[in-house]
Amino acid sequence: MNSFPSIVGTFFLLLAWGVSLAAADKPNVLFIVCDDLNTHVSTSGYAQIKTPAFEKLATSGVTFDRAYCQYPVCGPSRASFLHGLYPQSTQVLDNKTDIRDVRPGTVSLPQLFKESGYWTGAVGKVFHNETIDPGNLAWNEMKRFENDEMPIVTPIRERFEAKHGSVWEGKARKAWREFYPTIATQTRGQQPGYGPTGLEDHQHKDGKNARQIAAWLKSEVYGDQPFFMACGIQKPHVPFLAPDKYFAMYPKEELNFEPASLEFWDHVPPIAGTKRYEGFGLEFGKENKQLRGDYIQAYHACISFIDAQIGLVLNALEESGHADDTIVVLTSDHGYLLGEKFMWGKVMLFELCDRVPLVVRVPRSIHAASDNAGQKSDSLVELVDLYPTLVELCELEPPAGLQGTSLVGILKDPSAEVKEVAYTVVTRGANLGKAIRTTRYRYTLWPSGEELYDLEEDPQETHNLAKDARHMDTLKAMRKKLAETEARASSRIK
Repeated sequence: MNSFPSIVGTFFLLLAWGVSLAAADKPNVLFIVCDDLNTHVSTSGYAQIKTPAFEKLATSGVTFDRAYCQYPVCGPSRASFLHGLYPQSTQVLDNKTDIRDVRPGTVSLPQLFKESGYWTGAVGKVFHNETIDPGNLAWNEMKRFENDEMPIVTPIRERFEAKHGSVWEGKARKAWREFYPTIATQTRGQQPGYGPTGLEDHQHKDGKNARQIAAWLKSEVYGDQPFFMACGIQKPHVPFLAPDKYFAMYPKEELNFEPASLEFWDHVPPIAGTKRYEGFGLEFGKENKQLRGDYIQAYHACISFIDAQIGLVLNALEESGHADDTIVVLTSDHGYLLGEKFMWGKVMLFELCDRVPLVVRVPRSIHAASDNAGQKSDSLVELVDLYPTLVELCELEPPAGLQGTSLVGILKDPSAEVKEVAYTVVTRGANLGKAIRTTRYRYTLWPSGEELYDLEEDPQETHNLAKDARHMDTLKAMRKKLAETEARASSRIK
């Protein structure tokens, strides 16, 4: 006769097998998120750049032409889309706040997949930094890498160490950290640094990120479990560094960019801009074509570099035999300005800052959405929508309170619409700037003014119509839509 403990043990073993078998039927997910990548990619209609990996994925997926971040800064944006909540609900409005402190118990996207029986792994920058990353709660494995030392630095470091001692210890470490940014443009950090590194792809952190994902796929580290792999691509975030061959793809004399207009700022609240141009060594209102060209060349080189690494990951997925049972998402945390309006960087509510590239590939074996492979959608979508989309595609039980909207309907029919507006906010001191994007207009409300752009007639946002009497009815309607959207975005704070 079987003992009671044996029966109980068998029951729990069968229960565990049941969970494992159920999870084994789920599709895999490959989630690729780039850092500070705007829409300077060929899939977003930008002709000056070469991004064949983006294009390859787009031929088998759906490209979303109107995808928007919810906060144009790394930490708040990632907290938003990784938890399926708008920034006013995450309460993460800067790069330092940890959602676990302000909203304890909130379940992140990878945590949900891990708790649902998935093997989860991440490389690079997925959550904003190691302090905020949930670690074992979300990941079975998590790795971050650094660039190898650049050849131009090695002899200088060796001479420094011969005089001062190891750059990793004591006073010499501090002195080296102060001296390092003065070596070359490539050794600057947020100021920002830029230029060819003299390194090969595999010696850069993004090259290491891609190769780690490829190694996991080849070794089948996930075993019998479905996998959720997140590849955090860290470029084109500053410093704008890439292997030399990618700079050679973009001769500066062939770069084309429109000069900025100072007149624009006569009709826009000054609070709409930032002074980040100072960090780039530029002066507001003065076009510096040479330096601007240096930065744009470097930014484009970074994009072609990461495109090559993304291509390596997609090839590894095919070689693993899992291309037909893996959902792939490719996007960025927010956009970026490169001298337009004399502005640089992020933290603004213009189209170039808030719009992001987004391609979602769902194989035929997973969902009928694959019948629309290679199509584009003009429907408004938000990064906060990715969480509920993946939950629905993988048939998982969503946590309560998700604020995004599943995009499965658009994946089935790219002409479908799931929302009227895309919503983005950014802080200015203790206040918020708030913007909504409809199919035609962008409206922004600041504590000290408003902006209204007709993006059909003025896609570059050069004419602020907020004080134009001919557009008062539109302005009133947009004010109302913004108030309604903000109420929804703030309604589920716990």
